[in-house]
Amino acid sequence: MSIYSVITGTGSCIPSKVKKNSDFLSSTFLNEEGAVFKGSNDVTIGKFKQITGIEERRYAEDHLNTSDLATIAAEKAIKSSGIDRNTIDQIIVAHNFGDVKYGSIQGDTLPSLASKIKNKLKIKNTYCVAYDLLFGCPGWVQGIIHGEAFIKSGMAKKILVIGAETLSRVVDDFDRDSMIYADGAGAVILEAKESKEPVGVLSYGAQSFTEKETNYLFFGESYNNDALDNTKYIKMNGRKIYEFALNNVPDAMKSVLEDSGISINQVKKICIHQANEKMDEAIVERFYKLYNLKAPESVLPMSIYKLGNSSSATVPTLLDLILKGKMEGHQIVSGDVVILASVGAGMNINAVVYKF
Repeated sequence: MSIYSVITGTGSCIPSKVKKNSDFLSSTFLNEEGAVFKGSNDVTIGKFKQITGIEERRYAEDHLNTSDLATIAAEKAIKSSGIDRNTIDQIIVAHNFGDVKYGSIQGDTLPSLASKIKNKLKIKNTYCVAYDLLFGCPGWVQGIIHGEAFIKSGMAKKILVIGAETLSRVVDDFDRDSMIYADGAGAVILEAKESKEPVGVLSYGAQSFTEKETNYLFFGESYNNDALDNTKYIKMNGRKIYEFALNNVPDAMKSVLEDSGISINQVKKICIHQANEKMDEAIVERFYKLYNLKAPESVLPMSIYKLGNSSSATVPTLLDLILKGKMEGHQIVSGDVVILASVGAGMNINAVVYKF
């Protein structure tokens, strides 16, 4: 018998506020020089939809913060797992900007989101260690990797891993890239389980590219030259990120899959960070080409078209929707092998091969 890290419960918080593409028709979009783009917003939004696949996204209700969304997702994961919350050894929370109150651009990470969430969950066990993880969009997948390491070391048996964001509160309204970002939270309970057969986390890998790639995503000033303050917003070099992801993520996934000893033909789903529909499709196509294969249509579930890009929350949210039977045409059953993968600010890449 060996010890494996197994997901025993999942949960997600999908905000109720829907922001459709049509809601941006009256926006004023500016380029990096502060000039208005030529052509109508209708054309701009149409091109945006073709590239990203996004039709609508979700924003948190005004009274809810990132830690609130995370707590809701965590409550569902705990209930799904059936465990006593006071037996949780660690709470790992992946995010980017902490709590950002509605109407404010200032991030609040004092105390850490993990501490706030532990408090909201009313966990009294002082040996339950709560900490935040800043790793860009791949943060939640990295949290799973951390959890696997702690479980295999014997230092933990039950770990709550959360990815949560309110990106809608840190975007520049004059930047057309603002249409990409969304809010949400996803959580899982990762437990130590004895098994004769390999199950749960089978292999993993992570990389950080910090030379020219470091500032592909960054905090920058508004494109509105008339802005009277120096407030910073999330900014991205979309073309560079796209090229970086296509050139590096498929190889990273292949390396992790080979470490698992699993055949490419055994992979049922690839739950990849919901960053951009065309980019994700291209990554998976290139991944299968490394094996001289064509990617099966059923292997790539996508939620970005209705939920947008909620950074560290996309993968756990997608996984929860599939496991709860809420993703039409997609299901995961016992014995299925799934690849969890992400790419984002850093630039960071990671992947996990997991067997249910």
